[in-house]
Amino acid sequence: MLALKAENISKQYRLGQVGTGTLTHDLNRFWHKVRGKEDPYLKIGDANDRSSKGSSDYVWSLRDINFEIEQGDAVGIIGRNGAGKSTLLKILSKVTKPTTGKLYTNGRIASLLEVGTGFHPEMTGRENIFLNGAILGMTKKEITRKFDEIVDFSGVERYIDTPVKRYSSGMYVRLAFAVAAHLESEILIVDEVLAVGDAEFQKKCLGKMGDVTKGEGRTILFVSHNLDSISKLCTTGIYLENGRMKYSGGINNTINTYLLANDKNNARKIYNERIDDFITLKYASVLNDENEEISSLLVNESWKVNITFEVNNDISGYVFGLGMTTQTDIAVNTSWSNPLNLKSGLYSFDFNIRDFPLQAGRYNLLFGVTKNKRSIFYDDNFLSVNVENIFSNDRIEKADGSTGIFAKQFDNEITSL
Repeated sequence: MLALKAENISKQYRLGQVGTGTLTHDLNRFWHKVRGKEDPYLKIGDANDRSSKGSSDYVWSLRDINFEIEQGDAVGIIGRNGAGKSTLLKILSKVTKPTTGKLYTNGRIASLLEVGTGFHPEMTGRENIFLNGAILGMTKKEITRKFDEIVDFSGVERYIDTPVKRYSSGMYVRLAFAVAAHLESEILIVDEVLAVGDAEFQKKCLGKMGDVTKGEGRTILFVSHNLDSISKLCTTGIYLENGRMKYSGGINNTINTYLLANDKNNARKIYNERIDDFITLKYASVLNDENEEISSLLVNESWKVNITFEVNNDISGYVFGLGMTTQTDIAVNTSWSNPLNLKSGLYSFDFNIRDFPLQAGRYNLLFGVTKNKRSIFYDDNFLSVNVENIFSNDRIEKADGSTGIFAKQFDNEITSL
């Protein structure tokens, strides 16, 4: 059963101050409407690209968005700042209307678009629970039945009869999320508000949202820049770029599409950079066992990172370090060389990666040079590599049952005692 359906949703905004120079445009729109003509300003406007200067006073925050969301789906919406994520959620929550297109919903919607959405600062936490519940379409009986559960989850029981204007931002979002998540709406829409809470509360919220979708069959739309949280919670994803939908599908493929579109790394990097008086970095590359430059490899394939550098003056005690992270910045491994004592000349240094089976995905490499625990050079935009599975490019459970970062099960044995 469909929970949400969007057909050609677009949203246009006029730039500048509200009420400045818009009377002519309003009259022009009215005159076209009277004559049964199309709005003339729907034909103009720039894409919502913050990196370039536009030529129009109109900007399309969203353009031609189409999707269908089934009941019980957990959908992650990702994209850069300004991509149109919050605008889309405001349209889905019916906070604002689309300029063009139609939206179909099936069920009540609870939205948490910013800290304290729908809260009145002069009212107490108790009063705001009932107020917010009423705004979301709940009866007093429904709210009363859930009240103790909401307060317990929020962790603000001691302050429940205190005006919320005296709450910290963390307390505010705790109570607001608890109300939205526990009241019986069929669709829950959550913007990047969980970033306000502490680590313990974020974990608690993600667990609750998982229960809501898997146990209660409710639909969740979740916007966050924490890709690790999105990958754990959501099953499908929507990737927005400059107001347009660039990809929609499985969450892992959606995240990979987004990261690849914003990833300027490759398998070779040219430096020709003198990092201090002693060393000049020439270039770095990812190589296979045949010393061929590669940008991707299979799960169990051996590979290495080669760094070519020039020693300008004799060096002693220099250490090279190579780190690896997932695209969601989870640390995988860090390795250090032995101290290097070298004469002047050109050198090639290899970090060999063998018997190190990674799951399919894209991994970032970090590189640094130190001496006596003092950082001389650090590059977190070093290289990246794709690890591919011959069966799928998505991260899946392997034939041997292994999941996670490493594509290999731990050895195990049983001993009779």
